[in-house]
Amino acid sequence: MRNNDILTNISTHLTDTFEVIDDWFDEDAACMNYKPNNGGWSITEILEHISLTSHFLLILIDKGVKKALRKAQITDFSAEWDSYSFKNSGLDEIGLYQSFNWIRPEHMEPQSLKTNSEIRSLLKKQLDICLNHLLSMPNGEGILYKTTMTVNNLGKIDVYQYIYFLSKHAERHIAQMQKVKNEYLETL
Repeated sequence: MRNNDILTNISTHLTDTFEVIDDWFDEDAACMNYKPNNGGWSITEILEHISLTSHFLLILIDKGVKKALRKAQITDFSAEWDSYSFKNSGLDEIGLYQSFNWIRPEHMEPQSLKTNSEIRSLLKKQLDICLNHLLSMPNGEGILYKTTMTVNNLGKIDVYQYIYFLSKHAERHIAQMQKVKNEYLETL
């Protein structure tokens, strides 16, 4: 895969995933607020969790983008970019609901402090931020800064992978919301 294709694939994954998530806001209120029998989150709470997690990931991504762009000004990384491989099977597992055990930090748990409209708007802004970050690093700059990701034992991942992680995390919860909706429909 050519490296420009990597950036296009990340951008497409973000756009497609967040489009599907946006559609969930159009569910009826009873479905959105249904609490599953296992004590899990409602669809509304899952959407809030996605926005909270994206918020905290974007803090790290924002810092990573700035550091990568600064480093790009003083580093010749063309050979590194030419030989770059995006592959990381652990990243793809992030998008699969219940594919690994993880205890989320408390600050990423829904608190019901925002309306669905506010959460929807926030998710759209978060998508735009991610897409703009990709546009700001079109020549491989994102490989110049790595941060440790403990989730699923990913280890050091670069800024492009971090953005993809954010998208895969959102994707993961689509299956969870579908499961909640299916249980809700069984109660009708």
